[in-house]
Amino acid sequence: MKNIASQADEIHAGARDALRHVRMAPVGMKAQALRRAHFWGKIRNASLAVGAVLIGAGIVGAIIDGIGFWGVMITGIAGAAAAYALMRYPAMPMPTTESLRQSDLATLAGKTEIWLEAQRPMLPAPAVAIMQDIGIRLDQLAPQLALLSDNDPAAREVRKLVGEHLPELINGYKRIPASLKQQDNKGKTPEEQLVSGLKLIDREIETMTGQIARGELDKLAVRDRYLELKYDGAEA
Repeated sequence: MKNIASQADEIHAGARDALRHVRMAPVGMKAQALRRAHFWGKIRNASLAVGAVLIGAGIVGAIIDGIGFWGVMITGIAGAAAAYALMRYPAMPMPTTESLRQSDLATLAGKTEIWLEAQRPMLPAPAVAIMQDIGIRLDQLAPQLALLSDNDPAAREVRKLVGEHLPELINGYKRIPASLKQQDNKGKTPEEQLVSGLKLIDREIETMTGQIARGELDKLAVRDRYLELKYDGAEA
């Protein structure tokens, strides 16, 4: 009995560790790319600020024939303070449901992945696993979005799917009281409806990616009504 209990404890511990790993893993590569770009942007700004401080100190030193010990100390402190402030601020903006609707196509996939990462602690494990798949789909979709202009009808359909349907599905589930999330609703629990809806959106992103790659943009125009009907049936 002790061995069985020990094995059960090990299985549970392994499951918790696996779930923790899934929750901490990045949803997609585009989110990481945006974070890297933001970090290197702060590095650039900090370097420019330090350079400006040193140049300013050099100009002052040339005018007054040297800045002396205290001048060097003040210059070092000012440079360090500027670098510290610019490396801490501004923080990378967290995408919101509203900002996703207005994101440019170049950053839409990455911002959606960052937004999804912030939702994971509030979602059940099966939904988190599907969100990882959606992240892969978004990475595949991102290069195809570069083929579209902002005013292209296909771009509007992608924004509607990623910037409206996906957040609405997840936010709808989050609004349900915890006591009701395991109760049957039209043959499914809210958790099952959430998972079903995420699977649908995952498939739709894959379909859109293929259609854009093949230049079948006209087909995207007729998919929205189909998605709304299917999405309404799976909405949490």
